[in-house]
Amino acid sequence: MPRRSASKAREEFAEVMNRAAYKGERTLLHRRGKDVAAIVPVADLVLLEQIEDRMDLEAAREAMKEPGTVSWEKVKKDLGL
Repeated sequence: MPRRSASKAREEFAEVMNRAAYKGERTLLHRRGKDVAAIVPVADLVLLEQIEDRMDLEAAREAMKEPGTVSWEKVKKDLGL
């Protein structure tokens, strides 16, 4: 994965963006030697968000198994919804 300084990436932004969009290239950006961000293809971002959603769903399902958890149906009934 290419690594560029944030200032260099700013100078070459169109090129970095095109490489992500058309070649699927990921670019790691650093400032003062510390990695601070990345430019990634949209497909990578979509996949990351899907993974996060799946993890959130699994965590919610586990939380619903805990004692004292109230079902959504019961909450709606109690609120008259």
